[in-house]
Formats: sequence, structure tokens, C-alpha cells
Amino acid sequence: MSTPKKALFNWSSGKDSALTLYKILQNPDYKIECLLTSVNQKHERISMHGVRVELLKAQAESIGIPLKIMEIPEMPTMEVYENVMTETLSQLKNNGVTHSVFGDIFLEDLRQYRENQLAKIDFKGVFPIWKIPTKDLIQEFISLGFKTIVVCVNEKYLDKSFVGRIIDQDFINDLPENVDVCGENGEFHTFAFDGPIFSKPIDFEIGEIVYRKYEKPKTESTNSACDNNDETAFDFGFWYCDLIKK
Repeated sequence: MSTPKKALFNWSSGKDSALTLYKILQNPDYKIECLLTSVNQKHERISMHGVRVELLKAQAESIGIPLKIMEIPEMPTMEVYENVMTETLSQLKNNGVTHSVFGDIFLEDLRQYRENQLAKIDFKGVFPIWKIPTKDLIQEFISLGFKTIVVCVNEKYLDKSFVGRIIDQDFINDLPENVDVCGENGEFHTFAFDGPIFSKPIDFEIGEIVYRKYEKPKTESTNSACDNNDETAFDFGFWYCDLIKK
């Protein structure tokens, strides 16, 4: 039997990450050395998802895998983001890590970007849920007993009423036809708080719901590759549901 390949897991805190981690942990070819999450340096929240760092740490503790936080400036250029990522991965490479696991599903340009960046430092990408139909993925997620709450919605696709909801069959049924059920196009983001990868549920309460709008950058450079097809600069806004650790 061959020695498992050491891998980092790109953890966003949401449902796709949770299901992908569940699957990769069952694959004897890989050993997950750490969860890697990019965090807004200024606000101490997960990039785009807006989840507080203390809840991220609670997830990692319940999962039982070391957490590595990658601090990113509030509105980084692609160059800044890539430099931070390269430095972080180079450190992990020194510890024998050779693979990087992602929860991407169908965005071809994003996967190509990731693989090109990884190749620069001789890393390989792993995509356990790639090309699986999103309707199948969300049903598998629910049937496995995972629970997740919507923490951010893009107002271009969904209104305020969707933020703060638990994803269940009713939520899926209420989604407009143009919205992917896994939010793969950035329509919404979630926080996973219970399921088979957790030793105990993450205890939190719902705080205020806030609206934020990001200014368009002066250059064409965006942070679209930083976190599972997310972008950081738009001319439309987002509704966020703040979660507070109990």
C-alpha cells in the first residue's frame, strides 16, 4: 500500500467545503495536514463569507484538523493575493505537503487558474466533487446529515429574505430558476455547523443582518480566484447574516 500524499484543504467554512472534506477524508490516497482559510486582515472574518474567526476556529476544533489562517488585506490586488498564497504554500511544501484540495464544482476558468498557480511551486490540485451535478450534491449533503446556514447572498440573484436561512428542501424549492442550488456562481455563501465531519455541532446565535456594497476597482484586477469563485469588487451589494459564537 502506497504512502498517502500530504495535502492541504482549502476550507471556506461552507457546505461545499464540508462535503468535499467528507469525501477526501475517505480517500486513502491523501492525508489532510491542515485546513487553509483566507481571512480579511482588517475585520478578522472569512473572506467573502463574513464569518467570524472564532467560529472558523470552532469548526476546525470540532473537525479535528489543524487550521492555518492566511491573512489577506481588505481589498488585495491579484498580485498581493498570489504572493501571500505562494508564501503560505511554500511553507507547507517544506513540511512535505504536495497537494491542494478544492471544493470547486464546474467553473473551468477558476480550476485552470488554480492549477496554473499551483504548478509554479510544483503543487497539484485535487477536486473531489468536480463535475458532479449540483442538484445531486445538495441532496447528498442534506441526506448525510449536514446542516448549514446562509450567511451571505448576492443581491443580483437573491433578496434579503434568503440570508440567515438553513438550507433544506424548502430553501431549495424557493430558489429562483437562475440560481444554482449550490451557489457555485457566487449567488450565496454558507456556514456549515453540523454533520458527519464534526465531533460536535458549532454553537452560535444569529446576530444582525447587514448590507454591504463593494466599490469597483480602478483596474481590471479582482480577487475572483481567492475563495471558490468569489469576487471582492462589484457595483451591486450583498446581504450578510452575522453569526455570534455562544
